[in-house]
Amino acid sequence: MAVERLRTVALVGIDGSGKTTQANRLAAVLSDAGLPATYRQNAGGRAWFGHFARRFGLPDGPALFGRRGMLLVESVLRWLAIARTHLRSRFARDLAVMDRHAVDQYVSIRAHAGGRGERFARLAYGLFAAPDVTVLLAVDPRDAYRRIEDRGTDHESLEYLAAADAAFRSLPESPGFVVVDAGGAPDEVTTAVLAALKPWLPPLHLPPDLDPDGDVTPARTPESPHRSSAPTRRSPGT
Repeated sequence: MAVERLRTVALVGIDGSGKTTQANRLAAVLSDAGLPATYRQNAGGRAWFGHFARRFGLPDGPALFGRRGMLLVESVLRWLAIARTHLRSRFARDLAVMDRHAVDQYVSIRAHAGGRGERFARLAYGLFAAPDVTVLLAVDPRDAYRRIEDRGTDHESLEYLAAADAAFRSLPESPGFVVVDAGGAPDEVTTAVLAALKPWLPPLHLPPDLDPDGDVTPARTPESPHRSSAPTRRSPGT
């Protein structure tokens, strides 16, 4: 059945892929172009707890709760955030541009705990409908690591980022992702995201520098997100 009106888009990806930046930009660009859109953050609190822990001389959130405890706290907080987002979307007429969704939690569980607890998480998160479109922002883990270090607000090891990258591509949901190269400058990535979403969007008057009818960085396949390929899109009818 075709998507009659795009109501939810989720931007997902490893830490440092630009999810928050691009979700904010996408919501703003679409709203300015005449399609009301609202940024919705579905964070799990790991960054906040990491900042809180460092104020007390601890390295990160898991130092406060333990690794399994941190995953449980993160899972609960993300579940509540997604529940709030979906509840608002039921009554709002604008497009919800979501920064993260359930698949980000499955990846966190796989990368941090080898998948232990994912079955329970899937039961809990299974209450939510999947986003109309899920955009995976694909970036080389080494580039993501440099971005995280440059922003200086948190830290992730290169080993974890590589494990998370592999986890995204191993998810059963991955064939349905619209995969976009997120390795370029912010404007390039925004243009690529708009190009990937074009089958689901009405005609819009976009800024010339973000118009996807111009030169666009191609999307990439889930199996090999770091090699250029033809654009990969899920049909609007699926």
